[in-house]
Amino acid sequence: MRIVRKIAATAVVAVLVGAVGGGVAQAAPKAGSGGREAPSSCRPANHSAKIVAAPASSGHRHYRVTLTAARGYASCELAGSPTQVRFSHHGSPNRVTTGHYGSQHQVVKFGPGHPVHFDIQVPNGRAGAQADETSFVLRAPGGVIPGESTARGSLKVAAGTLIGPVQSGS
Repeated sequence: MRIVRKIAATAVVAVLVGAVGGGVAQAAPKAGSGGREAPSSCRPANHSAKIVAAPASSGHRHYRVTLTAARGYASCELAGSPTQVRFSHHGSPNRVTTGHYGSQHQVVKFGPGHPVHFDIQVPNGRAGAQADETSFVLRAPGGVIPGESTARGSLKVAAGTLIGPVQSGS
């Protein structure tokens, strides 16, 4: 009788370990190189960004902010316009606040070999402030991505500045 209980207890433990182990294997993230998941390109520390002047439109100056990720990072999805956008010049913040325009629901892939960009649209004719850096928070389809990204480049911003949605390409 004692042997039967030991066998039964061993069988129950084996079934439970198998069930738990199976659940863990299904919940495990996809492995990257070396059996580990690569860090996400969407995390601020894992991409770089630069600002360049873009062609003007009727009544507006435009600047393109391009984000790129180096090889070794995992692709991710972004959506909508960045939030919490702030501008500074030589480290001194300015008081220009921004709004957004365009579709906030279109999802784009971002990662190595898949750069993305967004537009900074500034009204002409308004007194503005020089800036050489902008900080912003990226958005994913399910919400914001923790952390603050930074882009550098010369621009002039003013009241009424709008931020366009992230789009594919550089």
